[in-house]
Amino acid sequence: MAVNLKTLDSLGGFSVGKTTLVNELKDIKNVNSFEVKNSFYSDSSTSHYILRGINTSILSIDDVNNSISVQSNTINFIESFIVGVNDNNSGTLCTKLESVIQVANNGTPTELSTMTTIVKDGVPTGQTWTVDPFVSGAQNTFSYNTTRAGTTRTIKWVAYVKVVSIDWT
Repeated sequence: MAVNLKTLDSLGGFSVGKTTLVNELKDIKNVNSFEVKNSFYSDSSTSHYILRGINTSILSIDDVNNSISVQSNTINFIESFIVGVNDNNSGTLCTKLESVIQVANNGTPTELSTMTTIVKDGVPTGQTWTVDPFVSGAQNTFSYNTTRAGTTRTIKWVAYVKVVSIDWT
């Protein structure tokens, strides 16, 4: 049976629950995560996330400590820009991490490699701030572990993360 599909047309944009998702200029706004798929290669996708955390923590995508979901039996190229700033702006750490994460059939993630580039190291003398990939959490999850040492000041962390995921088999 033939079906006539109609295109979505909205003069003022598109919203869900009165929150604009696509505005009249065709800009995507207010999305929690964003996934791009290639219709020719259905076994791959790209997703974008913003993660946050405070002090020594596992960065999360929301306020209930959820991590990035990675599918079983995939290889994932993960590029992240991460910034840490203390509460009086006297210290900053800007870093870029590029990782390859393999996820086994049973959902266990394994870090195959990570290249870290320090864009700016403005960590105050006597303090240590670090960011490392975190793959030892729950099955099918990935995030970053941040640490601080040598200070009691609050450090706010924010990360922009892009995940390119490809089926492994």
